[in-house]
Amino acid sequence: MSTILIIATKEVREALRNRWVVAMTLLMAALALTLSFLGSAPTGTIGAGPLEVTIVSLSSLTIFLLPLIALLLSFDAIVGEIDRGTMALLLSYPVARWQVMLGKFIGHAAVIAFATTLGYGAAGLALWFGEAGIEPESWRAFAAMIGTSVMLGAAFTALGYLASTIVRDRGTAAGIAVGIWLGFVMLYDMGLLGLLVADQGRTIDAGVINWLLLANPADTYRLFNLTGFKNVSLFAGTAGLASQVQFGAPVLLGVLAAWIAGPLTLAAVIFSRKQI
Repeated sequence: MSTILIIATKEVREALRNRWVVAMTLLMAALALTLSFLGSAPTGTIGAGPLEVTIVSLSSLTIFLLPLIALLLSFDAIVGEIDRGTMALLLSYPVARWQVMLGKFIGHAAVIAFATTLGYGAAGLALWFGEAGIEPESWRAFAAMIGTSVMLGAAFTALGYLASTIVRDRGTAAGIAVGIWLGFVMLYDMGLLGLLVADQGRTIDAGVINWLLLANPADTYRLFNLTGFKNVSLFAGTAGLASQVQFGAPVLLGVLAAWIAGPLTLAAVIFSRKQI
């Protein structure tokens, strides 16, 4: 365990030295504060609380931004060190390859978790001091949004590690990372919508849609945050969708956890057999 923590600490220090932590935290905080202040303006006319507006806005932002940040941080985690020759030096020490993989992943996931929690937490503090009468359920939804955002970042970090493990040069890994982001964040839902239009409701029912949404970590994150809490789903316009979701919060959280563990385990298996 100490070996894994040493490697994780090394990754965090490198992220600090490269200004990744500072840049990510400032970006998250700036966007979260902007959305929280702008989102509080219309709440008096539509009956939605400022925190609900912030949750919906940040959830939509997170789906586009956080996976991209996670992939940029992790796509060359393995292949980059192999190209630089530092991986061979690291493996010359009495350390297992899975320990290297897990330690580096924990370090990168910690960077994303710190930036997300601190950045989004700044928006929560601003609303805490600036708004009165926010219900406890809204704060629970906000905390759940931050927690699942960290999980979403970790899931795409694991996918970045998988891309970094299966190739032999950084350029290819970068291309795969971009393809992962485009596929899950941009193209998947468009393809699903096209499938529904083509099917015209003949064979694809709500149950099939539920399972297809679970096949995308971004959609699983969206389902949890926009349908898991009544006050948020009412404002987001997903109350009708919430009644069709067949999976509860524990299942959705389990699916997000599987999106972390699955790609990371596969990457560790491939890395253990990779010739360096």
